[in-house]
Amino acid sequence: MSVTPSTPLRALSGLTDEPARLADAVLVLIDLQNTYRSGVMALEGAEEAVAEAARLLGLARAAGAPVVHVQHDSGEGSPYDLTAPVGAISDEVAPVAGEPVVVKNYPNAFHATDLEKVLTGLGFAAGGGKDLVLAGFMTHMCVNYTAQAAFNLGYRPTVVAEATATRSLTAPDGTVVPAAELKRAALTGLTDVFAVVVPTAADLRA
Repeated sequence: MSVTPSTPLRALSGLTDEPARLADAVLVLIDLQNTYRSGVMALEGAEEAVAEAARLLGLARAAGAPVVHVQHDSGEGSPYDLTAPVGAISDEVAPVAGEPVVVKNYPNAFHATDLEKVLTGLGFAAGGGKDLVLAGFMTHMCVNYTAQAAFNLGYRPTVVAEATATRSLTAPDGTVVPAAELKRAALTGLTDVFAVVVPTAADLRA
């Protein structure tokens, strides 16, 4: 049985599907922390996602685009303990001098943080339709909710799909939703209205 897709809300609202131009955007790297590479929070495809995020970061730096790193903190002894190696940002995508780090406690990186203030200081105030390029962990959680919040604040988010990853979860009906399926569903939900999604960093506008 074939299924006919609905017209996306982006199209109905007159929003463009054109991805961001990296040189005109801020790159926001979300929770690219060691906790997601092994142990209880290990994600499927985490290594490939970190590698793609590193390529994206290299392109952003070469283009002179501002870069903001987001780091989740759940306190000492947690999988997001910033005082332990598990909570550190992975070496491949670690910040360099001049790149701000925003620490958050909730999935939405704008909630109860100074992310909006940091973006404003970079010349990317909310409400002006400025481009943000998002990547990181987890696809269905912090990337998803940060992209939604960015859209609601008036930014234009573009998510780089292969620089994100997630994990398999149990659905309410007891079936297991594989990580790849959950990732695809989360990204599809974003494309309905909240964000443009591109496969890789190479698919951003030059």
